[in-house]
Amino acid sequence: MSKIEKAMPATDNEIKEKYLEKAIRELNQLSRDLTACEACTKTKVMPVLGSGHPQADIFLLKYAPTVSEIEEGVAFYGRPGNALMKSFKRLNIDPSVVYGTVCAKCPVEDPSNADDECIARVAEEFAIVQPKIVVIMGPETLGVLNDLQIPLARTVEARDGEIQAFTPACDALFVPEIDEALDEEGAKRRFWRAFRTLGRWHDDLPPY
Repeated sequence: MSKIEKAMPATDNEIKEKYLEKAIRELNQLSRDLTACEACTKTKVMPVLGSGHPQADIFLLKYAPTVSEIEEGVAFYGRPGNALMKSFKRLNIDPSVVYGTVCAKCPVEDPSNADDECIARVAEEFAIVQPKIVVIMGPETLGVLNDLQIPLARTVEARDGEIQAFTPACDALFVPEIDEALDEEGAKRRFWRAFRTLGRWHDDLPPY
């Protein structure tokens, strides 16, 4: 290439790849920070990390991990993840556009005793992933999200199955707690009735 020849501008795919690489690096660093968290290491159990696409459209958030999630150190591992995978198939949602995490990443016996700084890491995950919608599972999760002081965020209300504006670039959907919905029939019906709204929201997304 001659000195006067201009460099070709980056294509859309190249720009997307750079953003994806950046998100991967930042999530990896967040994982390292969580692993080194003194509040978590006091429990002698690894923290529960988020899982899914680093630039997912859908950001699943629940309050505390189950035993299986704690054992694997991965959010939505086991029964809740399996149930959601079946639902995504019914709703024609590609699981590769989903990222899931928990608020209480420190696997303490009582999740309400989880370190505040650890819980605040959810805001970092949200900023890295930059989803188009956050699915808030249960009132405790809703309280955490509303307290995170995410820039330009509106307060989300506990209205089952209703799409609400959260930030200028992201919607919110409140649904009941999924772990409770797996064992009680009435709670199960209430959860899936609210969660089905995600399918309609996804169908209305403009094509890429």
